[in-house]
Amino acid sequence: MTSAAWWRTPVPESVARRPRAVRYRPGGRARALGATVSLCCCLVVTSACEPRTAEEAAAGRVDTLSSAAAADATPPPDPSPPASTPTASPSPTPTPTAATRLVNVRRGVPFARRTVSDPSAAAGSRRVRTEGVRGTAVLTYRVRYSGGRAGTRVLVRRVVVRQPVTEVVAVGTRAAMSCDPNYAGACVPVARDVDCRGGSGDGPAYVSGPVRVVGNDIYGLDRDGDGTGCDSS
Repeated sequence: MTSAAWWRTPVPESVARRPRAVRYRPGGRARALGATVSLCCCLVVTSACEPRTAEEAAAGRVDTLSSAAAADATPPPDPSPPASTPTASPSPTPTPTAATRLVNVRRGVPFARRTVSDPSAAAGSRRVRTEGVRGTAVLTYRVRYSGGRAGTRVLVRRVVVRQPVTEVVAVGTRAAMSCDPNYAGACVPVARDVDCRGGSGDGPAYVSGPVRVVGNDIYGLDRDGDGTGCDSS
């Protein structure tokens, strides 16, 4: 019979009715109170409880006490705490290093503007004679870097690698002339005297013909009197 089923074995009625009170004395001897008692020890490996005498019960108690004494003689576990695993100390944060470098930067150079007078153009008119062109310069800076980032910078030198071209603008200065209403076909200016251009007159004003006389020929441009002045004939 297995140890798990020992409690299922019925106890004999003759054994169950016997008195069980037992007094133990020092020295391992047992005596029944009032009568000799047969003790029943239900063992795991037996199939039923068997009666035992007082001497057998006393011997069993001695074995039990010996087992308990052996258990008490077992040394207690070591109360010292387990050795702790050493932890790695954190590495110190590296200090950012500073460095200085020379950096070249290209910049545009603006061109200048200059005006000149043009007496052949009407007064106030403007015409660009020379287009302006921007130049190029290289600027060298000393830059201080800290932790991979650019900090302060100082200009060391500036070199113009391409000169700018100055823009030239011509401004007309010729005064506007009013035309004499006595003539048509060409603008005869109003002046102290007007002669035909390419003729023998000394001006100071000239007109290129032919011009028609529609009023009074105050400048004498129609020499032959045919009504047309400064003509090739």
